[in-house]
Amino acid sequence: MRTFDFAPLYRSTVGFDRLFSLLDNAAGFDNSVPSYPPYNIERTGENAYRISVAVAGFSEPEISIVAKENTLTIKGEKAKSDESKGEVLHQGIAARAFERVFQLAEHVEVKGASLENGLLHVDLVREVPEAKKPRQIAIGGAGNGSVQQPKIVEAKAA
Repeated sequence: MRTFDFAPLYRSTVGFDRLFSLLDNAAGFDNSVPSYPPYNIERTGENAYRISVAVAGFSEPEISIVAKENTLTIKGEKAKSDESKGEVLHQGIAARAFERVFQLAEHVEVKGASLENGLLHVDLVREVPEAKKPRQIAIGGAGNGSVQQPKIVEAKAA
């Protein structure tokens, strides 16, 4: 039997969470694969999401966020410094360059970003246009409010 791992799709998409949750629960997959930099995708409302990326050691000018079509790209690159800060005896804080790409569902837009306490927060919201929202269709007659009587068609014997 073939199994499919949906974890990479689940980790890099926003707005498809219901679909992937159903697929993960049905198949019993574990989606806890570590990566750099670590991040969370949270649902903050019915149509609101937040991506939080741990970017300790990076400042605002060293991080770029680009939203293009249905893709959100977050890049970080440390600025090269000529100053010698001394000899590093142990380096446990990773300050390497990174690029993280998230696929956004249709109608998901970036509303803003903030950097606080070493976490980059990107707020997203799904705004479905009025024309695409479901609408209630009234059941009625031919448009004039009257109920039409069914027509009786008699078949002629040959």
